[in-house]
Amino acid sequence: MAADLYGEMQLEAHPPQRRRWRDFLPGVLVTGIAALAAAWLADHYAAPIVLMGLLIGLAMSFLSQDRRTHAGLDLMSQTALRIGIVLVGARITADQIAELGPLPFALLVLIMLAVIVVTVATARWFAQDRHAALLAGGATAICGASAALALWSLIGDKRVDQARFTLTLVGITVASAFAMTLYPVLAAELDLTDAQAGFLIGASIHDVAQAIGGGFSFSPPAGEVATIVKLTRVALLAPMLMLVALWLGRRGEGDGARRIPLRLPWFIVGFLGIAALNSLVTIPRPLQDGAATGAQALLLLAIVATAMKARLHLLLDQGWRSFAPIIVATLTSFALSLAAALSL
Repeated sequence: MAADLYGEMQLEAHPPQRRRWRDFLPGVLVTGIAALAAAWLADHYAAPIVLMGLLIGLAMSFLSQDRRTHAGLDLMSQTALRIGIVLVGARITADQIAELGPLPFALLVLIMLAVIVVTVATARWFAQDRHAALLAGGATAICGASAALALWSLIGDKRVDQARFTLTLVGITVASAFAMTLYPVLAAELDLTDAQAGFLIGASIHDVAQAIGGGFSFSPPAGEVATIVKLTRVALLAPMLMLVALWLGRRGEGDGARRIPLRLPWFIVGFLGIAALNSLVTIPRPLQDGAATGAQALLLLAIVATAMKARLHLLLDQGWRSFAPIIVATLTSFALSLAAALSL
């Protein structure tokens, strides 16, 4: 059998059966309650909402041992994720990419590719699997947790197991929060201009909110540049996923594996369609804000559900080397982004 390329991951070992709406209710309810708690903590204690969602989900992972929660957790970790990725397209326009200019855009593409290649190439130094390194490198190069979720839906849990994926999410979220605090300070110490600092922060910090927050903490002009650069990186999510799908589909994995034809998942087609629509016509501001809020909520639900499905004893068995690809990707992204910023 071919590996699970499009993320149809189930907790049950047997094929899924027809389900009624009440079968999804327990898992959906516990995920929603945990997500609300994460949002409340993030709002009242100025903590990253993704990190709060991960920690609360991990703390409630014992609930996944109850089979009644399986259907709802699968729904939240898969379908909610994919709809959220589609809604992210409402934040992207062709004008944003054009405003960035050809040279910075070309540098962003080169940085993205270099981060992924370096992370995968150095994985064997730390005895790490190349698929786990691809997950860490791709998530770091694009948009953090959102890209990690989208990538995992392509790579599949047969190549990167649930524990390793959750560990990657934790590492990326912590690294992004750390970078949001440190990078503006380093930019000021290096006497970077607003444009240079904005490019550095927008091109190297993983998650969207942290990148934009870090840019505005340096200066308002730097924040505007960081926003454009970061959203351009988000726009590169779909091309990057297509390259990953092509690479996975044309490689045979394991004994007796067959090649899988390249097919774009529906959520990537939807992402591109919404972004194209947003570029051709002016979507009303309330709809854009609603789509952004909906995307954030759905991605938070997906992160919480994924953390709930993780098995903590497997996480503890991973070891420090499991963080090596994230560290390599983060340092590579910062070094290349700094070099590119200084050249502008």
